[in-house]
Amino acid sequence: METLITNDIKISVEAFYRPEYSKPSNFKYIFSYEVTIQNLGISPVQLLRRHWFILDTTGMMREVEGEGVIGEQPILAAGATHQYQSWCHLITDVGKMYGYYTMLESGKQKTFKALIPEFQLIAPFKMN
Repeated sequence: METLITNDIKISVEAFYRPEYSKPSNFKYIFSYEVTIQNLGISPVQLLRRHWFILDTTGMMREVEGEGVIGEQPILAAGATHQYQSWCHLITDVGKMYGYYTMLESGKQKTFKALIPEFQLIAPFKMN
């Protein structure tokens, strides 16, 4: 699990290889990941947008951005936690992801970035 704190927002990510959905013979490697976001600050915040960078070992980088996460724009009170799961596919058995969330500090109507820590996407058979 990788964890990073920026602007009083703690983000932890854990990734998992999904062999039941992957087809290595077709260059299809599926990974899921679980994200935990915790508001360590004193003001409520809302997650407005996500921006991901996804890299594989061919050197290809994709950017994915959009509103919220899995169709939600959660509001986190001081001390609150939001957790969700999502997935991505790669054409190689190794890669990585990182990015940031655009957050809104409710009391000040001010936006800021909360960095998502870089995490590895590695098929377990690659570890041998």
